[in-house]
Amino acid sequence: MKVLVSDPLSEEGVRKLETEAEVDVITNLSPEELIERIKDYDALAIRSGTKVTAEVIAAADKLKVVGRAGVGVDNIDIDAATKKGIIVVNTPGGNTISAAEHTIAMMLSLARNIPQANNSLKAGEWNRKKYTGVEVYNKTLGIVGLGRIGAEIASRMKSFGMHILAYDPFVTEERAADLGIKLATLDKIFRESDFITVHTPLTKETRNLIDEEEFKIMKPGVRLINCARGGIINEEALAKAVAEGRVAGAAVDVFTKEPPADNPIVGQNGIIVTPHLGASTAEAQVNVAVAVADQILAVARGELPPNALNMPAISSETMAVMSPFTDLVEKMGRLAAQLGEDGYERLEIVYGGTVAEKDTKPVTISAVKGFLEAVGISANFVNSLVKLKECGIALTESKTESTNGYSNLVTLTLSGPRGSVSIFGTVYGKKEGRIVQINEYRVYVPTEGYMIMATHEDRPNIIGPCCMVLGEDGINIGGMHVGRKPSGGEQIMVLNVDHSVSEETLKRLTEVSGVIRARLIKL
Repeated sequence: MKVLVSDPLSEEGVRKLETEAEVDVITNLSPEELIERIKDYDALAIRSGTKVTAEVIAAADKLKVVGRAGVGVDNIDIDAATKKGIIVVNTPGGNTISAAEHTIAMMLSLARNIPQANNSLKAGEWNRKKYTGVEVYNKTLGIVGLGRIGAEIASRMKSFGMHILAYDPFVTEERAADLGIKLATLDKIFRESDFITVHTPLTKETRNLIDEEEFKIMKPGVRLINCARGGIINEEALAKAVAEGRVAGAAVDVFTKEPPADNPIVGQNGIIVTPHLGASTAEAQVNVAVAVADQILAVARGELPPNALNMPAISSETMAVMSPFTDLVEKMGRLAAQLGEDGYERLEIVYGGTVAEKDTKPVTISAVKGFLEAVGISANFVNSLVKLKECGIALTESKTESTNGYSNLVTLTLSGPRGSVSIFGTVYGKKEGRIVQINEYRVYVPTEGYMIMATHEDRPNIIGPCCMVLGEDGINIGGMHVGRKPSGGEQIMVLNVDHSVSEETLKRLTEVSGVIRARLIKL
């Protein structure tokens, strides 16, 4: 793997990458330079400086993974990366403590006017009355976003004797109770909090989450802290609220444009500002660099990284258990695509028995991947579901106790206006995956190599002549399996062959008396 590091990354992270990859550290690239260079790389390691736009993604012919050393990924076009099958990872745990501690430092500095008092004293003044502060003890702290950082702040500020209110639509009452805090609406937080700190990602929903209307309902004298992302609090509205005295002050570490230019909050004496220092500790720099290197190298080894943002989170333990099923259903998807007719509308997967008790997300994605590849669409674990949707094919999953006599059974059905095909597969005790039925035919189908699949009449003197045709054309048969409907009628014959078979040979097989159809299958 060839890796481009386009933002400053700690030496420990670079050295970790160099143990298994070729690494180029080239920082301060212009957008045009990045677009020109990215085509040569399999992986890109960034921080907040590099903008991985749709144009960069389009130029990235070899790129497999973008690794963000940090939490925020608003500088990455994740949708464009997903469509191209590029994994996007971040390192949410590496700078949690540093970001939480910086937020608390900003909060205490804001409460006690420490930066202003420092500047005043160094300017030769001695004005104790002017910089009288407030205690945080017995005050109400409103936390907007109760993820890792928000939870750490809540835990620490409880020890300061603060009352904690938190808003997070993804956190349950049980989780909040475990943290010893109360969940509240945004409106309640704005009206009752003495201090408000935000810890959400910047999205369409959170941009300008706190704006002029929100400032109007806030408790007079409230103080705000933003160490999350610029744009969550409207900067002009904040500057105006502080200037008018409705907000006692603010502490801001992040800006809509960095470095900030002509920003109304930078010149406000009542607003403390720092240059995006939330993760700027020696420990955090090493933690996120090593963590992103580990994930990039996991992708290089063909493993699933733990913090991928555009694919399901799947633990290594789950993958170890489910890998025989993922291998099996990928082949089932390929087989269904080769047996089905054009005009597919629906792909249905039913899990029965012991497999239904597991996390089947990776299995489903593998089935979709196998199907798409068989119909000529390049896909991988990241973009398979997106590409299936773009094809207009509906995907359904379900689970059942029915297993047709097997301990586990996966049924994949591909259907459309011209009919359907169903493939049944199971995994035996020693992790061996087998295709055991096609439509009504119970038949063993090998899951590797080339095979000829023929439908024929259920009568003598058909299989022998078919084998004669292959022998005359120099095709070696490695195995043969026959399946029949329980009620008789037609049969299905599967012949394992050592290599591909020409159209002329297939045509000769269909000319054998009793053969209805013959196809070449590659799994």
